[in-house]
Amino acid sequence: MATFKDFRNSVKPNWCPGCGDFSVQAAIQRAAANVGYEPNELAVISGIGCSGRISGYINSYGFHGIHGRALPIAQGLKMANKDLKVIASGGDGDGFAIGMGHTIHAIRRNIDITYVVMDNQIYGLTKGQTSPRSAAGFITKSTPGGAIEPSLKPLEVALTAGATFVGQGFSTDIKELTALIEAGLNHKGFSFINVFSPCVTYNKVNTYEWFKEHLTKLSDIEGYDSSNRELAMQTVMRNEGLVTGIIYQDNETASYQEKIQGYSELPLTDIDISLSEAQFDQLIKEFM
Repeated sequence: MATFKDFRNSVKPNWCPGCGDFSVQAAIQRAAANVGYEPNELAVISGIGCSGRISGYINSYGFHGIHGRALPIAQGLKMANKDLKVIASGGDGDGFAIGMGHTIHAIRRNIDITYVVMDNQIYGLTKGQTSPRSAAGFITKSTPGGAIEPSLKPLEVALTAGATFVGQGFSTDIKELTALIEAGLNHKGFSFINVFSPCVTYNKVNTYEWFKEHLTKLSDIEGYDSSNRELAMQTVMRNEGLVTGIIYQDNETASYQEKIQGYSELPLTDIDISLSEAQFDQLIKEFM
């Protein structure tokens, strides 16, 4: 059985020291080992941005896609190889701006993959511009007078779009975050997990200290029932989205794959898709 260390590779992450993405990476590696995956059974598909680099830092199959397109790639991969465990990952700019249309439709399809969003409320890789998650009044290089748009509310969007699994974590609480990702991996359907992953370089407002003062654990709310969608929405709105834990889970709705007649019996993974060296070289020439 694989351990946490088996999901490590020799590539050293080049995120800024203190970036929350380090903990997200560790939580994914721990969760994958805890649920019994082997590195060759997992694929991590990422988009663009600081968070997009994560697919190269985990010892598994990986694909570093283009901006906002991690989800269509991940969905296609899962449909082509039903036995592969697929995690899509990206930042709030990647998933809630250029990729928002893909996010909505992946949620409503309920394809059996897990989507981990590293939410730092800013564009970090392009040096600190306002993202869809930046609050009104947020001052950046692109909004020197303060953002005039309200921030997007991803949890409310996910619940409204019909997500069957909605969770939110905080990168410093790696124990809760690991358990949350484990639950998402075990869920049969689309798992949406938003993670507060502070940018220590460009976001001086939504810091680790700020989140520690404002976040509420759902496990601390007496009587909270994650199977109650109406209660989930009310709780998210009441706490302005600043909650962590499993917000909502529907174990009754069938996944996209389960709705396709005969899909589970298709021998998709038995098809020989190997290429000879000559065939591979010819393929590469077509892109040069």
